[in-house]
Formats: sequence, structure tokens, C-alpha cells
Amino acid sequence: MELGLFMMPAHPEGRDPYEAAQWDLQMIEWADELGYSEAWIGEHFTATFEPCPAPDLLIAQALTRTSQIKLGAGAHLLPMHHPAELASRVAYLDHLSQGRLLFGVGASSVPGDWSMFDLDGAGGQTREMTAESLEIILKLWTDKEPFEYKGKYWTVRGIETMYEKYKRHIYPLQDPHPRIGVSGFSSPSPTLELAGERGFIPMSLNIGLNYVKDHWGSVLAGAKRAGRTPDRKDWHIAKDIFVAETDEEAYEYGVKGDLGKFQDECLLYLYGEFGFKKFLKHDQNVPDSEVDAEYCAKHNWLIGSPDTVAEGLANFYDAVGGFGTVLALGYDYIDNPDHWEKSMGLLAHEVMPRFHKLRPEAL
Repeated sequence: MELGLFMMPAHPEGRDPYEAAQWDLQMIEWADELGYSEAWIGEHFTATFEPCPAPDLLIAQALTRTSQIKLGAGAHLLPMHHPAELASRVAYLDHLSQGRLLFGVGASSVPGDWSMFDLDGAGGQTREMTAESLEIILKLWTDKEPFEYKGKYWTVRGIETMYEKYKRHIYPLQDPHPRIGVSGFSSPSPTLELAGERGFIPMSLNIGLNYVKDHWGSVLAGAKRAGRTPDRKDWHIAKDIFVAETDEEAYEYGVKGDLGKFQDECLLYLYGEFGFKKFLKHDQNVPDSEVDAEYCAKHNWLIGSPDTVAEGLANFYDAVGGFGTVLALGYDYIDNPDHWEKSMGLLAHEVMPRFHKLRPEAL
């Protein structure tokens, strides 16, 4: 099993953007030094608690401060970009990364972003735009012959050489392109079906066991349509993880610390507003009012001493049928950096070595 990092990136409202970015870069540096295999960085335009509208800019800086870890947007929101522009930027960044780039794609689920860009997210428009944009991006990356693509939302041309000097010249360094990841939340998940159908990395977001354990069925459904055989080793699952020397310290620094505060004051509040708390429940009879940080720590998070977290990860692995990469979610511990650095280190050095030789069955 591999260990990665997933950064929304989460910050308390009002955090200075520069200060927030420096913390995010510090987390990526620690992850690189500790042997984390990859880090994904989110993109949103109106989420005050995820103040990163340009993950590629953060990735460009992180590349100069790391040497091994793979980095990717998690995810670029395709309806908010012109596909030809994004295809060119990502291909260029792949060269700057010297092959360490990943490419996460998404449709966006934030109402503020929908409104800013005048998109009908609830009605399915963003899903249509995502599919069309991805088709264009892949065509620009892999089709070297001139073409014209006339879609519902964009018309893009793979131009012929003009005046001898103007032509398509930026293609990804990786052949045929960086690995693509798509994330899923609900069950069944259309985006995870897409992952199975196209051979992309399926990424399950941090939700309750009752939902995430069925996500592989969506991957299988998509793969079946395309005649593919998916490998559980490719499945990535994001989890809230906090490790300390003892269970008591983990509770104090995690549930009662910055992780718990962010969950209660921001993420769980919004889940309640959107009716998403059902995804976190171990029993749908539990009232929404009880789904707080303490509830999630008990039923969804991996939190405690190295032994406790290792036991929880092993149980979770067995319950979902196996997967290849666990993505620890990153949080803003600017005011208590030692607690977070210690957690990342204990996870890498005390927990994950017990799982390095673990490989799931193909199906």
C-alpha cells in the first residue's frame, strides 16, 4: 500500500493566502522527505475555507522544493477552464515536473463556483462540460494531425502549421500523458464509472464505510462497458488521519485540535446544509445533529496511537475489499505545527511499514 496526501487545501476562514500557501508547501516538503508517494491539491474559486483557485501555481513552486513526490491538481474543475488553455498549461507543467505530474479532473460541486461562472451544476451541465472538455484535452495531447472539434460548449482546432512558425508544439512529457485521476463521492458514482471505463485512477473521497465500500462496484461497472479489467491497486481512498504517541494525545490534538475545529466549524456545517451528512453515518437512524467531529473520529477517521491507527486501517482495508493508496487529508496546523509534523511522521514511519507488502486482489 502507498501513502499519499490530499489537500483541499483546508484553512480557517481569513487565513492570509500567502501564509496558507507557505503552510501547504511545508506539508508537501514534509511528505516528500517522509516518502509519501504523491500529493493532490484542490481547486475552488469561491470556497473561503479552500483558498486555492490555482493549484498548478502551487505545484510549480512545490516542484522546486521536492525531489521525489508526484504532484497533481485534485482536481482541475474542467467547466471553469477553456480545454485548449488547460491542455497547454498542464502539458507545459508536465515538462517542468520532469514526469512527476498527475492530472486530476472534476466537474465542481460548489454552488458558489457554479454561480460565479454562470453554470447549472445541479442540472447536470457541469458533468456534460467535464466530459466534453476531457475529450478535447486528450485529443489535443494525442492527435498530432490537424482536426476540428465542434462540441456543445467549445470549438477547438488542432491547427495546421501557419506561416511556418505557428503550430501545436506543447505536448505532455509523459507518454501519452500524465496519469489521470477522478474522484467520487456518492454511491453509485458516475465519475468512478468513468474511471473504470477509461482506465483512470479512481479516488474515493472521505466518507463513511457504508458508501465507500460500494465504490468499487462503480469502477467495475464502467470497466465492464469498455471491456477493461480494473486493478484495485489503482484505487485511492482519502481518509482523515491523525497519529500521536497515545490515543489520548491524538484525541486532544486531533478531535479537540485544529482538525476537529475545522470539521465542526466548516466542513460538517456545510455537509449539514447540503444534506451530505448521510454519507458519514454508520447508521441512517443517527440524527444529523450528532454527526460532529467526535462522531466522525469514532466512525470514520483513523485517529490514535500508531497501533490504533494501524488496526483501524487494516480493518478498513478488509471491509472495502482492498485498495492501493491511502490519501491522508491535510489540515491547517499553522498554530500547532509540531503536532501535525509528528502525525505525518508517525504515519509514515510507524504505521505504513506494516502495509507496504499488502497488495489487493485484482478485482
